[in-house]
Amino acid sequence: MNWLKKTISKVTTWYNYCSQGVWLDTRNTFKVRIVKVLNLSIRSFFDRDLQTKSAALTFSTVLAIVPGFAMLFAIGRGFGFQNLLEDQLFINFPAQKKLITFALQFVDSYLNQASQGIFVGVGIIFLLYTLISLLSDIETAFNQVWDIKRDRSLYQKITDYISICLLVPILMICSSGVSIFMSSTFQSTAHISFLTPLVNFALEATPFILTFLAFSISFCLIPNTRVNFKYAAAAGAICAVMFQILQMLFFSGQIYVSKYNAIYGSFSFLPLMLIWLQFSWIILLFGCVLTYSFQNIFVFNFLDNPVPPSVNLQRKVTLIIMAGISQRFHSGEAPLTREEISQKYDLPIRMVNRICSQLKEAGLVNMVVKTQDSMAVAPAIDTDEITVGTVFSKVDSLGDSDFIPNFKTMYASTINQIDGWFEKCYDELKEIPLSKVELPSDIEKDFKAV
Repeated sequence: MNWLKKTISKVTTWYNYCSQGVWLDTRNTFKVRIVKVLNLSIRSFFDRDLQTKSAALTFSTVLAIVPGFAMLFAIGRGFGFQNLLEDQLFINFPAQKKLITFALQFVDSYLNQASQGIFVGVGIIFLLYTLISLLSDIETAFNQVWDIKRDRSLYQKITDYISICLLVPILMICSSGVSIFMSSTFQSTAHISFLTPLVNFALEATPFILTFLAFSISFCLIPNTRVNFKYAAAAGAICAVMFQILQMLFFSGQIYVSKYNAIYGSFSFLPLMLIWLQFSWIILLFGCVLTYSFQNIFVFNFLDNPVPPSVNLQRKVTLIIMAGISQRFHSGEAPLTREEISQKYDLPIRMVNRICSQLKEAGLVNMVVKTQDSMAVAPAIDTDEITVGTVFSKVDSLGDSDFIPNFKTMYASTINQIDGWFEKCYDELKEIPLSKVELPSDIEKDFKAV
């Protein structure tokens, strides 16, 4: 029984590490990163309520299906490739042939009405509104995953979203044209006919490649922040596999759901379509979470610490960060990004982000461009003028100190007494320059941006 106890002990230890202990591990190794990515992705899937978001996007998609197809086929008719577009849709979405056929009937009616009288302007406005609304909902969901509080401006939304609506059908048309051209050329040319199996394999892989590109570009461009494409591509590949599996399951599973015909009649495809849409949105949102996890796993170090840091600890960390920034600038060294500060001084990146924001608001630091994709933190004033007292007095004065009615009147004498005590402390600390703050030299690390 000893071996059983040892096995249970090892499994328990490993589980505790994977679920909680990994966030106390600041090592930047491959195994630690993988465990953190899996941990964070699973947490986010449940904590960020992705199922509710996917249900909301499913509703928006149902409203936008007909206008979206109308935009697609209006451009396709202009190029004379309407039939190619239909074939491409059936190839890429084999599990939803009934839905596509049903929607195309509405599209024909929609386009016929949209070309007559006053409905031209109203139809175009409604078409653009539904598509822009759907894309705006997607962006909002992505921004919530990335903890971004500010969406694109209305002008950016209109220009970016209309560009997407115009480019997607053109790319689908080009894809269909290239596929047909390659297939016919290789089959009709005798001396290169031996390459036909390879070409057929490439053509069969086209839906996966297009899905991979669509996911990767979405994860990279839709959030209103900078996203490293290698992380978006990694999540895109995983989601493309999941989406293809979903397609196969629904395509093969439709033959086993004939009993729905007895309940829903000719509308039997609707519940299946809604389920398929929701699962598709869940995959997309999960991919967004995965991208965020790949790029920001060290943001969540010390994630499970149930007790917030004390004011005393925050003061110490603030002084360490400010001293490090000031001393590097004074010695002529390049400024560090917030991720590099976290790595160098072995501090939680969330605390570093919060303190750097406070220091910037206090006018002590500025964000400067270090590379095309990163911003570094540099002093905003002469480093010879920054003292320990300067840092504490400016940081302590942040925020609103006059929101309690009659507070200054009722406690005037008490406030003056407390202010006097603090002024004495600040005056004494203003005699200590930041260069006197000793930082250990044995924590130097090779900087490797997360």
